[in-house]
Amino acid sequence: MTAAGRQRRETVRMQAAGLFEQKIKPSEMARRLRVSLKSAYQWHKLWRDGGREALACRGPGWSRCRLSPRCLEKLVEGYLEQGAAHGWVEDQVWTAARVATLVGGKFHVSYSVSGATRLMHRLAFSPQVPARRVAERDEQAVTAWKEATWAEAKEPGRPAEATSASRTKPGSPAGRPEDAPGAGAAAPRS
Repeated sequence: MTAAGRQRRETVRMQAAGLFEQKIKPSEMARRLRVSLKSAYQWHKLWRDGGREALACRGPGWSRCRLSPRCLEKLVEGYLEQGAAHGWVEDQVWTAARVATLVGGKFHVSYSVSGATRLMHRLAFSPQVPARRVAERDEQAVTAWKEATWAEAKEPGRPAEATSASRTKPGSPAGRPEDAPGAGAAAPRS
């Protein structure tokens, strides 16, 4: 959340504190300020236990980054390099695990895979997922199998006749055999 967003929320909480000081109940405060009842009762408890100061903003909700701004800058520059420069020749994508390894090797700071994912999002990157392919994969053989074997093995789809998803309103009787039940249902009534 941005600093402006935190400031707006703190303003609402301070308005709530003012209403609590006027002996307004949390449910009425929630209605007036258009906040949830849960928030109203949580704020009331905080206000009762610690006053206005307890409702003050405590800063951003996320944890502080363990890398300095200079290290973050170097890391972003590292993103611009090819993955092969860091030893990943086979697919050269930046996965969260690779970023964690890179950060550990370059900056001597340990990150878990999920922590590296959050770090990447903080830097406006998203982790990439490598395509898992067998090294010995023969694309021509796969294509030939799809065209020949798979076409025979897969089940045919629904018939192209008139159907309906409704049990009470069946499909058009035009596609029904003459002796089928309801075959004359399309005839106009007199």
